[in-house]
Amino acid sequence: MSVNPPFRADIVGSFLRPDDIKAARTRHAAGELDDAGLREVEDAAIERLVAREASAGLRLATDGEYRRSWWHFDYFGMLDGVSVVELDHGIQFQGVQTRPRGLHIDGPVGFPADHPMLEHFRFLKSVAERAGVVPKFSIPAPTVLDFRLERDALEGSQYSGHEDIFEDLAQTYRDAVQAFYDAGCRYLQFDDTAWAYLCSEEELAKAADRGIRTDHLAERYASLINASLRDKPDDLVITTHVCRGNFRSTWISSGGYEPVAEQLLGECDFDGYFLEYDSERAGGFEPLRFLPAGEKVVELGLITTKTGTLEDHDEIRRRIDEAAGVVPLAQLALSPQCGFASTEEGNLLSEAEQWAKIEAVVALADEVWDDA
Repeated sequence: MSVNPPFRADIVGSFLRPDDIKAARTRHAAGELDDAGLREVEDAAIERLVAREASAGLRLATDGEYRRSWWHFDYFGMLDGVSVVELDHGIQFQGVQTRPRGLHIDGPVGFPADHPMLEHFRFLKSVAERAGVVPKFSIPAPTVLDFRLERDALEGSQYSGHEDIFEDLAQTYRDAVQAFYDAGCRYLQFDDTAWAYLCSEEELAKAADRGIRTDHLAERYASLINASLRDKPDDLVITTHVCRGNFRSTWISSGGYEPVAEQLLGECDFDGYFLEYDSERAGGFEPLRFLPAGEKVVELGLITTKTGTLEDHDEIRRRIDEAAGVVPLAQLALSPQCGFASTEEGNLLSEAEQWAKIEAVVALADEVWDDA
C-alpha cells in the first residue's frame, strides 16, 4: 500500500453532518449560539470524525467539511474581491435546485493572509497528527470560480470579461497554495466541477449563455490550473476531484472524459485525479490513456456516495482490472466517487451506510494492491 498521498484507499473529503453540528448551526443562525460556541461543537465533532476515519483504516483524514455550508461558496466568499450574493435561481440539478446563491466580483481578487480556512486546516492538522494520519484539505479549483460566474457577475469591477480575471485568479491560488503549505499542509485538493461540465453539450450551452467563450476552454483552463500550481513546493501533493454534481444524491453533468482528457490528464500539473466512475454517465476508461507514465495517480471513483447500497465486490475488482488495461495498476487507486455531503444538506444515505462505503474502499484497495 502507498505510504504517501494520494493513497490506494482515499476519499474526496466531505461527510454527512452529525446531528449536533446541524443543531448548533441552526442555533447559531438564530442568534442563540455565538461563534465560539459553534466552534466548540465543530471542534468536538471533527475530533470524533478523524478518529473514525483512522479506525476505518484510512491513512488520511479530512474535517468532513463540517464547518462549511457549501463546498465552494464558503471558500470563495472569504477571498478578497468576491462576494456570495442572492440570485433569483439556484444551480439546477436533476429534479432539484440549490439555494439561490451566486458569486459577484467586487474588486481585485486575492487570497487574504487571514483566510479562515487556514485556521480550519491548522486544527485538522493538530487532530490528525495525534491520530497518526495525514491531514487532507480541499478547496474549490480556480476554474470553478470562473465557470460559475453569471453574466453580470463582473459588473462594477475592473475586469471587462471572464479571461481578464485569470491572471489575478492564478496569483490568488499561488498565494493560497503557499499559505496552506506554510500552515503545514502537504496534501491539498482542488475540487472541480468545470471539467465535467465541459464534457456536456448542455452545460456548455449554459456557460455560453453566461458569457463564457467555450471554444478551446479546456486549453485555457489547463493554462489557468498550471499558472495556479506554478510555485507548488516539491513536497506538497495537490490532487483534483472532477465532480459531475453532488447535491442531495442528484447530479448535473453527463458525458465521458474524452473531450477534456488530453488537457486534464496530459497537461495539468496535478499529482493525482479523483475521477467519478460510479455510473454510465462517466463513460469508459479509454480516456485514461492520456495519463502520462510515471508517478501520477488516478483514483477510480467506483463507489457511489449517492445511495447506501453497497457495490458488488467482484464487480468493482473487474472494473479495476478493466482500467488497468489502459493505465498500469501502479498508477491507479480507489475512492468513493465524491464526498457524502458537498453541501450541509447531505446525500440520501445513513451514517452507517456512509461508513460501510469507506470500509469497503479500504478493504478492496488492501486486497487489490496487496495482491499486485
